[in-house]
Amino acid sequence: MGSSLFKLTSLNLNGIRSATTKGVEQWLAQAMPDCICVQEVKCQAPEVQGRFEQLAGLQGHFHFAQKKGYSGVGVYSRHEPTDVIMGFGSEEFDAEGRYVELRFDTPQRRFSVVSAYFPSGSSGEERQQAKFRFLDEFEPHLLRLKGERDFVLCGDINIAHKEQDLKNWRGNRKNSGFLPEERAWMTRLLDEHGVVDVYRHLQPHTTDECYTWWSNRGQAYAKNVGWRLDYHIATAGVARTARHAAVYKATRFSDHAPLTIEYEFAI
Repeated sequence: MGSSLFKLTSLNLNGIRSATTKGVEQWLAQAMPDCICVQEVKCQAPEVQGRFEQLAGLQGHFHFAQKKGYSGVGVYSRHEPTDVIMGFGSEEFDAEGRYVELRFDTPQRRFSVVSAYFPSGSSGEERQQAKFRFLDEFEPHLLRLKGERDFVLCGDINIAHKEQDLKNWRGNRKNSGFLPEERAWMTRLLDEHGVVDVYRHLQPHTTDECYTWWSNRGQAYAKNVGWRLDYHIATAGVARTARHAAVYKATRFSDHAPLTIEYEFAI
């Protein structure tokens, strides 16, 4: 297996139909990632067929929510996977379309690209409790995956891990996305379980440049009052090959911005 660059993007679309009207496919044709992990597709299989199976020459693989116009994740890939896994074995959250895994296995390597969409708890206590249940179920799944194969999980995690990851951290300490329990979950994942926040591996000190989400209220985007909610989480061996990370802000396709990281390996 020769060494080459594997370019991987993550983007919450906030609706694939909306994002494509705002130029996301043209941008993909120029950026040319090997894979793009997308979240909040917000449509079902019949709406994708004949319209969104491919974007800019990349083939899509999806996990749709049962509820119409809600959630849904996908991975568009330039490379044919050896297997596609939809869902992570959760009765509650697999119904919400939050996990799709593309496996690229060779005799030399077992490697997965995962697109995941963590629940948001911002709409109220009921959804915050659902978010905590998701984190409790998802943690052992990631540990099992780590024991079996290398991976990069891309997605909207809906957690800003540290103070440098959002503009107004002081005012958000009691708000979903920056709660102590959520941040502790991230810390445990990274410090105790040995997976890597790849953006922070490459850019340990950035603040204003790291944000990937801005509220549509007020002038949050214009004033760069943002949050870093979108991540690449990787096994250590994969993370060591990461070479460059960038958040693309020149064009807005949704309320999130694409996060692209280049890895020095071939699949």
